Amino acid sequence: ARDKRVLLVDTDAQGNVSVSLGAGAERSLYHVLVMGLRVSDAIKTVRPNLDLLPSNETLAAAELYLAGRQNRDRVLSDRLSAAAVDYDYVVLDCSPSLSLMNQNALVFADSVLVPVACDYLSLVGVRQVIKTVKNVNALLHHPVQIWGVLPTFFDGRAKIAREAVSTMKQHFGERCLAPVRQAIKVKEAPAQGQTIFEYAPGTPAADDYLAVVDRIIESRERGVVGSEAGGSWSTDRPGAATERPGAAAGA
Repeated sequence: ARDKRVLLVDTDAQGNVSVSLGAGAERSLYHVLVMGLRVSDAIKTVRPNLDLLPSNETLAAAELYLAGRQNRDRVLSDRLSAAAVDYDYVVLDCSPSLSLMNQNALVFADSVLVPVACDYLSLVGVRQVIKTVKNVNALLHHPVQIWGVLPTFFDGRAKIAREAVSTMKQHFGERCLAPVRQAIKVKEAPAQGQTIFEYAPGTPAADDYLAVVDRIIESRERGVVGSEAGGSWSTDRPGAATERPGAAAGA
């Protein structure tokens, strides 16, 4: 997006990102972590300026491999760091779990974007994400920060949705981004192997996601670090989205 080179890493054994982009996973993150395959030999160019390191059910076996390693929290970082310099951003899509794989993602990332559905159970899940990030900082001595919290599936007519956004704003202040409006087309797009920008461009939800992209790019170009940094991004999905140049984890 926005003429930036992006590497998207699917760290979820369900492989939802890979499926949504219509990409197979003959060579995957499993092969990079366990077999020592070079990242460049596993990635697929799925869109202009967008490369994907896919995953599938074999990634579950990688957890067993990681558990037996002495530096088990840093294997992913060791594998990705060299390849990351070729990209403006590295984005890691993470599952909603307290897995060793997610710990690896957080050790690689410098910022975390937490998508949160506008319901009560998802709000509860945010607490666990925050706790995990704090543990990575304190126990693994890696300065990853919560860059933002993104309310999703927002229906302004629903009281619970309005209350959820209000609660997020109270707790996170400016780090609570504008909500992404609910749209059935967001759920339909993956079945077509398309992004929302391809399947339904110009819809409110597509515009909302573009606004998130623009805010990330703006914060990086301002040279802001920590909670406003660009780079390596992890997307952590509670209860359910980098620069090394920029790395980020998210849900």
